[in-house]
Amino acid sequence: MRYPAVLEGYSDANWISDSKDTKSTSGYVFTIGGGAVSWKSSKQTCIARSTMESEFIALDKAGEEAEWLRNFLEDIPCWTKPVPAIMIHCDSQSAIERAQSGMYNGKSRHIRRRHNTIRQLISSGIISIDYIKSKENLADPLTKGLSRDQVYCLSRGMGLKPDN
Repeated sequence: MRYPAVLEGYSDANWISDSKDTKSTSGYVFTIGGGAVSWKSSKQTCIARSTMESEFIALDKAGEEAEWLRNFLEDIPCWTKPVPAIMIHCDSQSAIERAQSGMYNGKSRHIRRRHNTIRQLISSGIISIDYIKSKENLADPLTKGLSRDQVYCLSRGMGLKPDN
């Protein structure tokens, strides 16, 4: 096998790309062994006030899915136990810093709840979060239009195109 059987995730958001639209787009992809096993692209249900907030909302959704996938892997008898923390790659350093901060100083209640959820997932060892460059973020095509070369490269990263 070319890749180890490790579950990892990628999270991204596009903050209000259309002036007629008031909601951002979230996307996540999870891979095992270099192949996509779970992905989603959706409009966010609440209005984000900044790029950081939209990335944070996307990170929360990815965290929910990571928890479900981890529980699923725990139920597979032949899967190595314990399942390690799932690394979620995010291209927003400010969202990562906010997630890793024990304090939330914002006034938005919908972000405070998400902050508490992500902090709980991190402290319980379910997820960990690290920075990835936007051009290497496999969730990027789920949030915005990209060039053909970018789509091709990221599709290969998801295991959707042969390596040749």
